[in-house]
Amino acid sequence: MMISKLPLMFAAASLTLVAACDEGGPNEYQNTQQGAVIGAGVGAVAGALINNDGTVRERNQAALIGAALGAGVGAGVGNNLDKQAEELRRQLRSDVGVSNNGSNLVVVLSQDLLFATDSTAVSNVSQNELRIVANSLNNYPDSTVNVIGHTDNTGDASYNFDLSQRRAQAVSSVLVGGGVSSSRIRSIGRGEDQPIASNLDATGRQQNRRVEIIITPN
Repeated sequence: MMISKLPLMFAAASLTLVAACDEGGPNEYQNTQQGAVIGAGVGAVAGALINNDGTVRERNQAALIGAALGAGVGAGVGNNLDKQAEELRRQLRSDVGVSNNGSNLVVVLSQDLLFATDSTAVSNVSQNELRIVANSLNNYPDSTVNVIGHTDNTGDASYNFDLSQRRAQAVSSVLVGGGVSSSRIRSIGRGEDQPIASNLDATGRQQNRRVEIIITPN
């Protein structure tokens, strides 16, 4: 009986929290809502499991308490992502991409903006943009950062992999120079292995030459 009732409790708690967050209008706080729902479900399960030796009533009460606590934490994480994403979009150049999928933020800079051909020296323009990102990371310190370099498929694959790694490290160095703790940052080279567009034309290759800064809440 307990097993059949608990999922209903999780759903009820989640829907109640979403409704409470929806006063600002559709999608205004979408990631805050998503965080609340996910947190409610996880908290409810944790609460029920922790009190597994109690009566059915005690386990149900623990599940509801866990849902409420988890929703609060999840909503806070989602709200921070929403705020940070909005601030970055407002401060960065229009050709720097900022996307928020509810779990992390992805800042995308074209390698043509970042580097001269075959170079790992970050351009002055991009250093300004990266300082803005560094300032944001310092304002929201409870996150980890993956800096991932990508290339198109022009040239030797092993050379492209090495270049993408060195370019990711160069971007990471600028972020560290902006005050971000190096312990938060990991530099990763992907070479030509993860294209987001076709490599059969110049436009697609330009999109594939990029560095992604993925910001994930702890």
